[in-house]
Amino acid sequence: MIQTIPLNKLIPSMRNVRRRSDEAADAQLRADIEARGLLQNLIVTANKKPRGTFAVEAGGRRHAALKALADAGMLAADVAVPCLVLDDLGSAVSEASLAENFQKLALNPADECLAFQHFIEQGSDVEGIARRFGVTVRFVEGRLRLASLAPVVFQALADGEITLDVAKAYGSTPDRERQAHVFDQMSRGYGGAHPDSVRRMMTQATVSASDARARLVGEDAYLAAGGRIDRDLFADDASTRWLDIAILERLANERMEEAAEALAAETGFAWVRPTLDRYVDWQQTEGLTRVELEAAELSDDEQRQVAELEAQAADQVGVLEDEASSEEDRAAAEAKLEALDKALEAITDKPPVLGDDLRPTIGAFLVLGPDGQPKLHQTLYADCPVSSDSEDGETPGDGVDTPSPRTIGLSQRLTDELAIQRRDILAVHVAAEPDFALDLTIFLMVDRLSGHRTDRYGSTLSARPPQEPVIGFRTPGAAATIARAEAEERLDRSWAGHDQVEARFDAFRALDPEQRAAWLGHAVAASLEASVGGTGASACRFHDHLGHVLGVDVAAWWRPTATNFFDKVTKPVMFEALDQIDGPALAARYGAAKKADLAATCERICAGDFIGEVGTKEVARAWLPAAMRFASPTGDPDAATGAATDPEIVDAACVEEPGGIGNPAAPRAAA
Repeated sequence: MIQTIPLNKLIPSMRNVRRRSDEAADAQLRADIEARGLLQNLIVTANKKPRGTFAVEAGGRRHAALKALADAGMLAADVAVPCLVLDDLGSAVSEASLAENFQKLALNPADECLAFQHFIEQGSDVEGIARRFGVTVRFVEGRLRLASLAPVVFQALADGEITLDVAKAYGSTPDRERQAHVFDQMSRGYGGAHPDSVRRMMTQATVSASDARARLVGEDAYLAAGGRIDRDLFADDASTRWLDIAILERLANERMEEAAEALAAETGFAWVRPTLDRYVDWQQTEGLTRVELEAAELSDDEQRQVAELEAQAADQVGVLEDEASSEEDRAAAEAKLEALDKALEAITDKPPVLGDDLRPTIGAFLVLGPDGQPKLHQTLYADCPVSSDSEDGETPGDGVDTPSPRTIGLSQRLTDELAIQRRDILAVHVAAEPDFALDLTIFLMVDRLSGHRTDRYGSTLSARPPQEPVIGFRTPGAAATIARAEAEERLDRSWAGHDQVEARFDAFRALDPEQRAAWLGHAVAASLEASVGGTGASACRFHDHLGHVLGVDVAAWWRPTATNFFDKVTKPVMFEALDQIDGPALAARYGAAKKADLAATCERICAGDFIGEVGTKEVARAWLPAAMRFASPTGDPDAATGAATDPEIVDAACVEEPGGIGNPAAPRAAA
């Protein structure tokens, strides 16, 4: 029976199951009761002594909050409190206390966010909400920021698919487009998303304003190209984030390429290759020979200048080490030391002594310094060993494919991802043609032995998988990936169970010819390196030739989607794609669209999901970025394979045969 009992007649019960509480939560409860009154009754039993009092069996925190408010003068000491009075039946009372505490369900954080957002929309302010619910202003602001998460992330929080800490990690930046992109990437991984991993991916999806690439390009040029900035007006440049990495890298590469061309003309080197890295790694120098040269000696005057600068630097170091130095003196000393270091470097960092006869045969790399300035790397390289006479009478570097800059508009990451997917499509066809794979195997072995070691074949041919340009990149839903996995599962592995290599070899030789041929195709296909169509360091003309010989129909295996392509390119690249599909009118139709909406539109158009003429839809369903096409050996772009231009070739390539590639009539889009 519910009845009202004066507060000063209520006494805490020793049978209440709750023994511990939380100070911050208790403060929130007091603030809530002060603002709205008691919303839920207490559960009590009548005391025998002192008569007229009641023991609070359940609702001890509410009772304590009421007492605290009464002691503070906020409530009358005898304020009427609604209570459910139970008969004192011993264990039944304790069970009721346990049930009331145990069956409570904490409010979902997503519901909290929506509730706070509702109060704001009704005219409340953040400070007022915080005061009414006994929480901090920062707590309310955090919940309001979570309420503006990308819909897919917020729904995951509401459904319990991600924790509150993970949701906070997504909310570390307000860019909802990037939140959705990172959520999609994390959903494809293994294991649950960790807040640190999410926060790192959110940060890696942007670039600090202090990044060397940002310093090279400059904020004005970046903004003029359509770049976006997430700026914190109360923080330094390190906290300001540049959101469009594709635009930044395109501009940075253009600046580096211009500087490289100027340096090549100035130095007379055979080539100057730009890189946005600070150092030149082994992959960039693979196939090159390092040229050992001695640096020029310092003149007497230069040695005197160096001694004077080093003495001045020692004086500034003394200021820094002196405990009596003020903060102003230390700051001035650090600034002078930096200037002295640059002056010393300008004198001592002299280019190596290089004879005029060697200059046209060697090259160098142009690296990007931490200060955003292009810097010519001092180590020089030759395309083949430097000597006065070449083995075959040719000058060093003849016949070598010098990598040219990659396609403007595509980031290096996207170029590498497309290279892997294009290679997989070629690998499916190589694996399906054992006779072709055998011919290719023999050719690569004997041709390399003949001394053509500087050509790029796009194959490692020891059957060891090559190093991928993007570590950890996977496309589990791609048609080519599925076809390769299914073909691998069909391989006869009975021979592999023997312990001794001799026994394994004999067992392998005992396999049927079809099974051995399938293993051959698998091994050769696994040796193919990642490459893209067109020009650039990731291109391979030999792969283009193989694609034409095999009649590879890329469009039947891979379609550009927002996730695997359009989200990762700039709007001008998307407009160019629409222009190629149906002319300037189609591109102009979506001129005012936002980037995310434009990417989704391009995906639908390339899938043929739009209103248009039959011929236009056929072009759209066959359209591919140049990086995914197998270019014509004649250089004719219209003859590039990738679209279903010849039904007989397509049908022949997709016939199911033993060890074949199957029919990708409706391939799933690559992830």
